Amino acid sequence: MRKDKKQVIGDEIGDEQIKLFLDFDPVDATSPSLHKLIKAYRGLRIDDFERFLVFFVAAGFDLDGKDAQGNDFIALIKDQRNAAEYIELINAARG
Repeated sequence: MRKDKKQVIGDEIGDEQIKLFLDFDPVDATSPSLHKLIKAYRGLRIDDFERFLVFFVAAGFDLDGKDAQGNDFIALIKDQRNAAEYIELINAARG
């Protein structure tokens, strides 16, 4: 494989499938926005998460949503192996 090509594992998913992550609602005190971000983070590849963020922001959701302990998305994922790429996308979406 050429170095400038990314390996894609699994089928590519469409916009409608990505938008389904906007439908998840929390069952606790977590903000709906944070809950949707966490679900998308766990369920989407980085490229698909980037596309998700466009729909997320367009739908008016809050990139700074917090859980009951006051943690936002970055605080919850910052110690995970691939977090840096996702944090970069969140920061870019914040402007």
